[in-house]
Amino acid sequence: MKVLFKMNFKYIKRTQALLLIVLVFDGSSLHAAEAKSGTSEIKMGKYTTLSGAVKRVIKINPGLEAKRSQYNAALQIPDQVGALPEPQLILNALSLPLDGFSLTQTPMTQLQMGISQQFPYPGKLDLQEEVAIKESLASKESIYSNSKSLIRQVKHLWWQLFYIDRALDTVESNMELMEEFIDVAETKYTVGQGLQQEVLLAHVELAKLEDSKIQITGMRERVEADFNALLSQDAATRVFINKNVDATLPTVQSLAQLVKQAHSARPEIRQAKFKIEASEGRVELAEKDYYPDFKLGAVYGWRKERTGLANVKFSMNLPFNTEKRQDRKKDQRTHELLNKKYVLADLKDSVSKEIAQAMADFDRASQQMLIYQDRILPQAEQTVDSMLAGYQVNKVDFLNLLRSQLNLFNFQTQYWQALSAANQAIAALEYAVGSEAIYEQ
Repeated sequence: MKVLFKMNFKYIKRTQALLLIVLVFDGSSLHAAEAKSGTSEIKMGKYTTLSGAVKRVIKINPGLEAKRSQYNAALQIPDQVGALPEPQLILNALSLPLDGFSLTQTPMTQLQMGISQQFPYPGKLDLQEEVAIKESLASKESIYSNSKSLIRQVKHLWWQLFYIDRALDTVESNMELMEEFIDVAETKYTVGQGLQQEVLLAHVELAKLEDSKIQITGMRERVEADFNALLSQDAATRVFINKNVDATLPTVQSLAQLVKQAHSARPEIRQAKFKIEASEGRVELAEKDYYPDFKLGAVYGWRKERTGLANVKFSMNLPFNTEKRQDRKKDQRTHELLNKKYVLADLKDSVSKEIAQAMADFDRASQQMLIYQDRILPQAEQTVDSMLAGYQVNKVDFLNLLRSQLNLFNFQTQYWQALSAANQAIAALEYAVGSEAIYEQ
């Protein structure tokens, strides 16, 4: 299905033309209507494309930059935890007599210098490095998660602005047409072919349209402020959305296919898997705490006027109190691992729910859009044409004509709303899956 976003204006211009022909407006009214139509197409500023907005938010969003800095910091950890502890320098004064601090008074007096190095039990350093790598990969996934969330927000706000602009166009065109209705009603009333109530009713409807325009304009200002804040733009920046956009709605994959794809593509799920792998490494580390760490050292003792002495040292910790330390730590790490697994299972259920809801929203909006495009709008236009013909020969009262025209504009507004909602649902679906490859090939 391929439509161009000018359909609304086709109905407006056609109805307007019918009024001009059937009701025989004077030349000055026709000239004024054409002038209004011409000026309504003038746009100031540069259009903000959806792709351009997405590129900007990915490039300069401060929250995303914070995630990148966090990931870069996490990248520095694996080398640190995988390296041996710093060696220790040993300086000793051994058997130094207190009565004179002489270095020659006793044969055992010596000044010692040496070095010692601690060696964690084999495999511990590799595991610590592996855990840190998994944590850094989890941090990297948070960048993707944040960026996809930002893209979804940009698309949501962009399509919301698109809908609001189309609603404003519809209201403004309706106001123009209502002013022409007022002219016609006043002319018929003047020549004795109409009622004063018709004129008053048209003025009331015009006032209601003016109120709608005020409300929609206020809504646009709020959405525009959100859009500018998201793109780190000045709050006063005017955002222009091009109305001539190709409205081809894609065919998405099945729910089962999308859920399966999300299990490998959704950043939060990948992040949870990396955290599980990190927790598994911590469990292995806790098991290695049952084994001792070692320390080796070598010391040279310098004795004045005597032969120097060499010393070699070896020590290790003795993990005897395992019930209060190692056992508790292993239980802690095991429960943390179970927690991560339960979080992943819950996340998968949540993602499946998100996908199903987005699919339902897309199906509903796309079906509504097709109904409005293929059935409701053409029938509403025919109704207005029929009412115009009947009003010309005084077989249809002005109220019914007015209602039919207002219904047509309401249906057009609902069409734009359905189109916007369908594209917002696509953005939500892409976010829920974690990929833009959600369409049938």
